[in-house]
Amino acid sequence: MLGLGAMGDALASRLLGVGHDVTVWNRTPGRDTKLVERGAQAAATVAEAVVAHPLVVACLLRHPSVHQALDPVVDELRGRTLVNLTTTTPDEARELADWASQHDIAYLDGAIMAVPAMIGTPGALVFYSGSQTLFDQHRHLFDSWATSVYEGPDAGMASLVDLAMLSGMYQMFAGFFHGAAMVGSEGMTASEFAARQTPFIQAMTNGFAEYAAVIDAGDYTAPGQQSLEFSDLTHIIRASDEQGVNPSTLAAVQALISQQIDAGHGSEGLARAFESVRSVKGGRPAGGAA
Repeated sequence: MLGLGAMGDALASRLLGVGHDVTVWNRTPGRDTKLVERGAQAAATVAEAVVAHPLVVACLLRHPSVHQALDPVVDELRGRTLVNLTTTTPDEARELADWASQHDIAYLDGAIMAVPAMIGTPGALVFYSGSQTLFDQHRHLFDSWATSVYEGPDAGMASLVDLAMLSGMYQMFAGFFHGAAMVGSEGMTASEFAARQTPFIQAMTNGFAEYAAVIDAGDYTAPGQQSLEFSDLTHIIRASDEQGVNPSTLAAVQALISQQIDAGHGSEGLARAFESVRSVKGGRPAGGAA
């Protein structure tokens, strides 16, 4: 296990708890004390760590730190399996997969959808992409950490799914922060607002499946949809301005809606705002015809 930050420590601790032999390394000395007391072997160098086992797991800070740690020991890694659980972008994961292939290193990318305290519970998720053979071979170990999900042979797919889900989460939080600021301008506490907002948001998430069906079908004219024109958010933006609240998060959503209205789709469903953000890799350019 390379990297003993909060997540790396939780991963190593869980492996020890289910009976695996674990060798640990961390750039900053001293973080391995409790793990060593529980039976882990401490490695003074990355080279010493990677030669200890055929399976090497990296959970480091960022993409550059993976190369900083592993480039000098590429010869020691040859013929071994590297599972990278460091947070990366999809292209960074693909780059690492190519790098590993060039150096005869078996590679599997992983993305952790959990906080450290969740490791070892079914509620934790870890997405994997790359070699299915490697995923199947080590599935018993992966399942000791979390619910394991294989996302396919593209090494970047695990990262893509993880970051897409986090995008939805953070933008949801930003919406809550904005709403709390609006009512807070007149004295309502954030806790009071949360008590009202939580059940409403929970109910609204039931609409994800309906929006998804519309997007997948590409028919934004089907009956029963709330139109883009009806979904105009400028009144909320004006109210924010009146209360002295920064409306930038909501203005970004309005910009997506306005793009589609300006393109002549105002009577179509709100889900059409998806066309303002969709990837051109998906076939139709943003704002194009369904």
